Amino acid sequence: MTLTQLEYFCMVCRYHSITRAADALYVSQPTISTSIRDLEKEFHLKLFNHGKNRISLTKDGAAFYQKAEFILKQTQELYTDFSNIEKKRHPLRIGIPPMISTVFFPRVTDQFQEQYNIPIQLLEYGSLRARTLVDNEQLDIAMANMDFYNLDKYNSYVMMEDRYVYCVSKTHRYAGEKEITMDMLKDEPIILFNTDSVQTQTVITRLRSAGITPNVHMYCSQLVTVLNFVRGGKCGAFLYSSLATNPRDFVVIPVSPEITSKFGIIWKKGVFVPDQLTKFVKFIQEYDVTPYLPKL
Repeated sequence: MTLTQLEYFCMVCRYHSITRAADALYVSQPTISTSIRDLEKEFHLKLFNHGKNRISLTKDGAAFYQKAEFILKQTQELYTDFSNIEKKRHPLRIGIPPMISTVFFPRVTDQFQEQYNIPIQLLEYGSLRARTLVDNEQLDIAMANMDFYNLDKYNSYVMMEDRYVYCVSKTHRYAGEKEITMDMLKDEPIILFNTDSVQTQTVITRLRSAGITPNVHMYCSQLVTVLNFVRGGKCGAFLYSSLATNPRDFVVIPVSPEITSKFGIIWKKGVFVPDQLTKFVKFIQEYDVTPYLPKL
């Protein structure tokens, strides 16, 4: 049992819907369904009755919900009471995307903390959810794929540009191809990152524009899981070229026509900017990203 599983379960209880809970949490429906099945298997319980248009708690599920809510509340209180016990200042809350964060972090934050001794709290979110949390002031700043609408609503700074590549195993039928087009991916099983990822929305939009319904084998948040499925030989996956610079047991294929994305930091306009956020923005603007830039 994990806190994430309890959070998913409680959200389904509140909405009486896996679909609405998935939308609220910016995760896929299978992710929530799997978490609930794992809880039921672990505790040998049936938690939900499934109706035609609505799900409801069983008697055991209702009792489990009360306990789960209590645990989550106590966890939040524990964090609130003790997370900053050694720090007088509140931490700088930084959202980082699961995939592109592997290029820069933790190097950036380690160097920033060494220079300024400012506490940092890193929270992993896809760019779309991170943007919402910046709006709600639950994040002070977020690193994000900046290819979303209304970017001018935010203060922003572009750090780098990258291009999409398609990755397959060395035994995949496309392993010898010089490029991948959307038409070639009809009926091909692919791995995509979670639905709060700008990259995922971009890929799905490109496929649908080509008249192709995406055959998504799995939505995932972890790069290592994506690569393990790619190495398995059946599925392909879209990555950024900066993450596929030294492939050993898979093949990197350019995408045609080329898809590029800009990455950087966003923070809310029209609110008071604390000194620690100002220092972090200046640090990022002066940070040398040259070693991490892909060759476009």
